[in-house]
Order: sequence, then C-alpha cells, then structure tokens
Amino acid sequence: MSQTHSKGAGPMTDATVFTNARLIDGTGAALVESAAVVVRDGKIAYAGPSGAEPRVDGAATVDLGGRTLLPGFFDCHVHFLMDRNADLTGRLLTNRPTVTVFERAQRMRETLLCGVTTARDLGGIDAGYRDAVAQGLIEGPRLHVALRLMSHTGGHADFSLPSGFDPSGVTDRFSELADDCAEVRLATRRLLKDGADVIKVCATGGVNSPSDQPEDEGLTAEEIATIADETRRHRGRPIAAHAQGAQGIKNALRGGVTSIEHGYLIDDEGIDLMLENGAFLVPTLSTFHVEREHFTAAAYEKKARMVEAAMPRLSEAVRRGVKVALGTDSGVGPHAQNLRELDHMVKLGMSPLDAIRAGTLNAAQLLGLDETLGTVEPGKTADLVVCDGDPLADMSVLGEPSNVVLVMQEGRLAKCTLPEAA
Repeated sequence: MSQTHSKGAGPMTDATVFTNARLIDGTGAALVESAAVVVRDGKIAYAGPSGAEPRVDGAATVDLGGRTLLPGFFDCHVHFLMDRNADLTGRLLTNRPTVTVFERAQRMRETLLCGVTTARDLGGIDAGYRDAVAQGLIEGPRLHVALRLMSHTGGHADFSLPSGFDPSGVTDRFSELADDCAEVRLATRRLLKDGADVIKVCATGGVNSPSDQPEDEGLTAEEIATIADETRRHRGRPIAAHAQGAQGIKNALRGGVTSIEHGYLIDDEGIDLMLENGAFLVPTLSTFHVEREHFTAAAYEKKARMVEAAMPRLSEAVRRGVKVALGTDSGVGPHAQNLRELDHMVKLGMSPLDAIRAGTLNAAQLLGLDETLGTVEPGKTADLVVCDGDPLADMSVLGEPSNVVLVMQEGRLAKCTLPEAA
C-alpha cells in the first residue's frame, strides 16, 4: 500500500520495491511502460520491466499507479545566496545574519522538494552549507560550491556601486577580484583553501553587473589557463565560466574551462571549440522568464537585448551536438521552480529524453558524479523522483512542484504525497 510520508521519516525500510511505474532512466533510453525499481540500503538493486525484479523479503511495496519515475535531477547553476536580484542591496543588508542563514536553508529544502537532489552553487554561499547537508544537519540537495566569483576589477563580479558602496563587503563575500596571472593564481589558491569544489570565472560582463556589458570581455585566455594549471596541481577542479559574449566565450574555452554558463552569443567558432574541447553548455534559459520586477531597469534592458539574440545561437549549439547540462541561475529569479528549465530546453530544440538527460546523466558527468548518480540503474545511489503526468508528452508537468509527488535522496524519502491506496 502506498503511504503519505514527509521529510524526517527516513527510509521506508531497508528495502523498497516501486511497482506500476513508467520508467525514464536518464540514459536517453526509451521509456519502460510497466516497470519496477528495487531500492536496498540506499542503492538501486533493480530497474527494469515488471515481473523480472528480484524478490526482497521484508521490503515495503509502493504502487506508483502508472506515474513516471525518473532519476533525481541536478541543477548545475544556482545561487542560494539570494532569492532575487533585489536581495543584493535589499534583504541581504537589512536581515540579521542568522535570519539570512535560515532563509538559505529554507531555499535549499524547497529546491530538494521540487525534485533537485544535487545542485551546484556558483557563488555566494560558503562550504559550510555543503557540509551541513552532507552531515544531515539541514535538508537540501547535495552541493558542490564555488564560494565566490572571480573577475577583474570592474568586471562581472565587481558589485561595487557608483557611490563606492560594495554590498559584498557587508554580507558574505561573493567576489574574488584578480587583475593579472599572478593574482588569479593566488585567488585560485584562496578558493581551494576555503573548500571550493569548482572555480567560477567571469569571462565576460553580464546582465546584473553595474560596470560592464554582456559583450565585454573578462578574464583573458591566459589568466584562465593559469587557473586551470593551478587546479591541476591540486587534484583538479572543474572551471565554470560565466560567459555571454562571443569573444569571451572563446577566451574561456581556449583557457580550458569545463563549462560555459549562459553562452548567449556563442558564434560558430565558439561551437567548434566546445565540440573540440568536450565542454558543457549550461544555458540557464530560466533567466529569460524572470519577471521584470526582479531586475533593475538597466539589468532588464540588457536581459531583453540578450533574449532576442541568444535563442538562435543556443539553438544552433544544440543542433550541432554540444553537450548540455541543466542549470537555472535560480537566485536571479525564484527558487524551487528549477525543473521548468526542462520545458525551456525542449522549446530550444532538444527532444524530451535529451532534456531529461541534460538534467540527470549529463549534469552528473559535468560534476564528476556519474559513477554513482544521474541514472536509474543497478548499483547507483537511490536518488529518485516520481511525478504525475507524462513529461514526454508535456515537459511542463515537471516544472510544477505539486506534480512531483515523491523525492528520494540516497534511499531516504524527502517527500511523498502519494495518496493512500483504496
């Protein structure tokens, strides 16, 4: 019999058998219409057609009633620092620091409950949030963190205002300014010392930065190559490049980044470089659908200009086979709507199965977690999502959190709103 559970209930038992499921396993393989999935000790023991699953004595059985079961999703570009752009000079400055901590924890929990079991925060929170999730002190996606954004003085990560006021000096630091190769090497060492899982570099200006434009170049190819060399000396770390203008995208790729975040104005040569280097594109299409009130007037004007130019370029990158991973830039807009990005990806030209793979296996590969996460396959960690509706027919169903009726993370229920069986 299916039951209603809430976070804190822990595992149903040491073993759970999900039956009567429509399985999308995240590999890109076709849907299995009548499937079973067996979870034992936090791992997937079986995933495949019903009737072939092993018998597990004492297992709890959950009839999914024909609902769709998928891997837990990733969001490779979030900012739990804030809930909207206005927070940079609003609530972050007026809150007491303890309130800010609890607000971030709430955002993390809500993100988990919408189906995101792993996330990469690309600037604004410290490594303690990652550690608190890993230790079970707070509920949220497992985290990889960048800690701070690296850019030149006056670049995308320089949030000092014309008055001279720098909000990042009052709240948690989210800027790491460096202006030559020696400084970027030292900055990389500071970030690694402070626990960064990924180095976030600003290869261009951006929509929200007060001193530059998205087409402006940021860190140079030589400086980014210096960062790559420094990470290599310390067991390696991926490098995520905020990159919107065409030349900055190419500078980032020539410097050796792992992913291009946004990529709005990528040209054909940039696509060639992405394919040659095996770099991932994280297009953050959700930022194009953020309400106007979330932006300053100047930022909104930049965003509107980017939308018109970006869609055909990103569509061309998808058409040519650039690897795509899901990322939303949540924090620029509201959190816990992360899976709306999947529908935006389909409208960009991706097939529904490819969009789901971008949010599961591809994203796991980008984060170096694909040996244990990203698909519903035997031996993988039991991160699972169950939704009402058919995402292959209408991907928007996953974007509505109420349609996500079950979230399992490492074999533990984070959310279950399945109705009681009759």
